[in-house]
Amino acid sequence: MFVVIGYIFMCACIFGAYAAHGGHLAVLWQPTEIVIIFGGALGAMIVGYGGKPLKAVMKALPSIFKGSAYSKAFYMDLFALMFELLSKVRKEGLMSIEADVEDPHSSPVFSKYERIAKDHHLVEFITDYLRLMVGGNLNAFEIENLMDVEIDTHHHEAAIPATAVTKLADGLPAFGIVAAVMGVVHTMGSLHLPPSELGGLIGAALVGTFLGILLAYGFVGPLAQILERKVEESSQAFNTVKVTLLASLNGYAPQVAVEFGRKALSSTERPSFKELEDFVKQAKAK
Repeated sequence: MFVVIGYIFMCACIFGAYAAHGGHLAVLWQPTEIVIIFGGALGAMIVGYGGKPLKAVMKALPSIFKGSAYSKAFYMDLFALMFELLSKVRKEGLMSIEADVEDPHSSPVFSKYERIAKDHHLVEFITDYLRLMVGGNLNAFEIENLMDVEIDTHHHEAAIPATAVTKLADGLPAFGIVAAVMGVVHTMGSLHLPPSELGGLIGAALVGTFLGILLAYGFVGPLAQILERKVEESSQAFNTVKVTLLASLNGYAPQVAVEFGRKALSSTERPSFKELEDFVKQAKAK
């Protein structure tokens, strides 16, 4: 929603002010230059990234127009899930969660929290480390190191679409110059035309530079920033689970372990202590 609003506001300001100064909007419509700019930049991105990264970009682009999945409600569910699992471990032992860990989709505990169950990567992260805890062969320091490696790998992989779109945005101004130079070359080959027509050709050539910069910083660049923010939000969820599980491994009670995880959140998503306590009690009672 905000993407569309931002684009409309930006275009209204730029093109509205241009028209208010007496500019002719029709001059700015140069489809062949758009083909040169976007076609060149996309071709360069295809060369630089190849198959798998491009598939990741195509998969990530629709998420730009969706809101963040990692809201306060999401984390309330996450903490309630972690509290319920860790409480079960504390009361009945680690083996009591073996069935939940091995098949989370059939688990009555995981099925209560649909927001978490939909995030397959996060569910896999939780179950993998609970499985290691059940096995009992690794200490807290070894598990923490393994978590850090996995989170770094996840962050790097998830950042590929954002990096690719950033590179695309970086290339657009350069290809705008290419379009402008080609327009100037065309103009120089048309010196036999009257001055009025030559002026139109020169103006059309300069539009290439304008379009390259506008598309880069006004349209494509902000999309890369949105993708980067989504990667950070995803990594924060993994870090929250990490902090909670490590606190439990170090002997803290489930209530305290969940509080460790709550403190790892940014202020915009972090529920208050009272909010979380009441929600956990309600969820446990279901």
